[in-house]
Amino acid sequence: MNYILFDGPFRNNLLPFTYTRPVADIRIGILTIREKWELLLGYTTTTITEDYLSDKYPMVEMDENIMINASFLPNVELAEMIKSLEENQAIFNDEDVIAFFTKDTQEAIDFDTYEAIEYNEDVVKIENTWDIFSKNGIAIQDDFDLLTKDKKSQPIPASVNTINASQIFIEEGAKLEFVTLNATNGPIYIGKDAEVMEGSIIRGPFALCDHATVKMGAKIYGPTTVGPHSKVGGEINNSVIFGYSNKGHDGFLGNSVLGEWCNLGADTNNSNLKNNYAEVRLWNYETENFAKTGLQFCGLMMGDHSKCGINTMFNTGTVVGVSANIFGSGFPRNFVPSFSWGGSSGFTTYLTKKAFEVAEVVMSRRDVELTDADKAILEHVFEETKKYRRN
Repeated sequence: MNYILFDGPFRNNLLPFTYTRPVADIRIGILTIREKWELLLGYTTTTITEDYLSDKYPMVEMDENIMINASFLPNVELAEMIKSLEENQAIFNDEDVIAFFTKDTQEAIDFDTYEAIEYNEDVVKIENTWDIFSKNGIAIQDDFDLLTKDKKSQPIPASVNTINASQIFIEEGAKLEFVTLNATNGPIYIGKDAEVMEGSIIRGPFALCDHATVKMGAKIYGPTTVGPHSKVGGEINNSVIFGYSNKGHDGFLGNSVLGEWCNLGADTNNSNLKNNYAEVRLWNYETENFAKTGLQFCGLMMGDHSKCGINTMFNTGTVVGVSANIFGSGFPRNFVPSFSWGGSSGFTTYLTKKAFEVAEVVMSRRDVELTDADKAILEHVFEETKKYRRN
């Protein structure tokens, strides 16, 4: 069977992260949504997404296909139901379609002609950017159970202080000495060739993905994910870092999401609670206004390739787009458009030529190439977000 992940109706609610990737490639828990589905289905997947992303994330269609809404996180039961789908069948959760069977000869999908199979069990759905951190604890536990089933952890070094060691799993090649790991409130997963440096104190749920690093003396509260090849230090609480990003120094990051290739300068801090304890509002790209989150704690949402200088301060509920460069004293405004250059005193446009030069240097340090497909995506984002920039 051929499985295709589609973006679903919440794609615009997940900007700026879906400017540069399909919904399926959002990381929550230990794995990306795509990686979760592929493990449980036992098949590779392709993608239906925005046209400008399709060169990098193509769709492969066959005679018979099962389309899966990437906003839904899989579980064993749901994956088995999907693998059993037959022609003219679809699985629904309330009004939302989770998956449906289709043939390449079908010109249109009319669910009124389908047999509707209701899935009313608990299922995790990613509808908004803040779901990525607020539902991260559930996702870490599910991924931990999936990845560690019938596997044995590498030995925990004698110098490591542990609480609830049965919920700590260390992959091959990981390095950690003289650290404290407390898995009382959720599991702790240390990926392949990852490193936790001396003096770090970590509370689960926590995921340190392959080749990632926790620097000396870090204080990390779960549920937190540090994506592959990322480096973190200082204090972090309930945040998700997708991959290849750095928060390498002291400073606080809380209830936040960072995309790929981001860098936070030394002593960068974000507020995750308003002084009046009011509900946090976040910029919504769909309505082009600030929308209620229903959350009292909500910090920074930062898109791919964005960076900030030392001592940067972010207000509660700040959204930073793709390839922004923020520096200087004071608080920048709560919405920083993509390809903005500046800070609290104002912004100018960060031209793609300059942004590409920086990205090429940054990515080459990790032996990754900024491809023509990557450049085309960023050029599209630059054009699409012009309306938000004031110059």
